[in-house]
Amino acid sequence: MAGDVVGASGHKFSSGSHAEGRIAAKAAIALILDEPNFKPTSPRRMTRSSGELYLPYEVFEKYKVYSTDPLINPNYIRPKMLQARLQKISDEYFGGISTWYMTSKTMLTEGLKLLEVLKEDANKMAAGNLHELMRCWENYHRILSVEAHARHILFREESRYPGYYYRGDFLAIDDKKLEVLCQLHVRCRKKNTWELKKKVPPMWEDFLPKLNLWRA
Repeated sequence: MAGDVVGASGHKFSSGSHAEGRIAAKAAIALILDEPNFKPTSPRRMTRSSGELYLPYEVFEKYKVYSTDPLINPNYIRPKMLQARLQKISDEYFGGISTWYMTSKTMLTEGLKLLEVLKEDANKMAAGNLHELMRCWENYHRILSVEAHARHILFREESRYPGYYYRGDFLAIDDKKLEVLCQLHVRCRKKNTWELKKKVPPMWEDFLPKLNLWRA
C-alpha cells in the first residue's frame, strides 16, 4: 500500500513498497528487541473482532448451496471477482494503462462514485477457505489504498512526471510554485472522512531558501 499511495504514483510499487516495507519491518523488529515483554491490548472484545474477521466464512457457508456453482451466487462475491472489478475501476478512471495514464477531475469523481458501490459489495465477500479469507482482507486494504491514491491525484491539480499519470485538465507543471513542492508530500487521514492538506516536509525547510537563491 505504501508504495502506491505515497506520492500518488502507481509506478512506485516496486521501489516504494520495497523501501517502505523494509522500514516497517525494521521498526517492528526493533520494537520486539527493545520491549520483549510488550503485550498489545485491544480496546475491543476478541469475540467481536473474530466475528468480523471470519464474516466472509459465514457468508459463504450460509449461501453456498443457493446455486449449483459456488463461484456464481447472487448472495455473495468471491475475492478474485471483486479484485478484478477494483482493478478495472482503477485502470479506467484513475490514470491506468487503458487511458495511457491520463485522468481528470471528471474521471476521478466518477471513479470514486464507483468505488463507493464497490465498498458496498465488498461487505458481501465470501471465503471458501483460509486463502480466500486472506484475499478478502487484502481487498479491503486495497480499496483503501486505491481511494487514497485517487484522492491524492484529485487533490493535486498538476501532472506528475512522464510515465506516472497525467491530469488532462492540469497538464502543465510549474516548478516555481511552492505549492508543487508541498503537493509532493500530501498527507491523508481516513476516519469517516478524508482530510488532505499541503505540508512542507522538514527536509525542504532548509532546501527551499537555497533553491530560491539559485533561481534568482
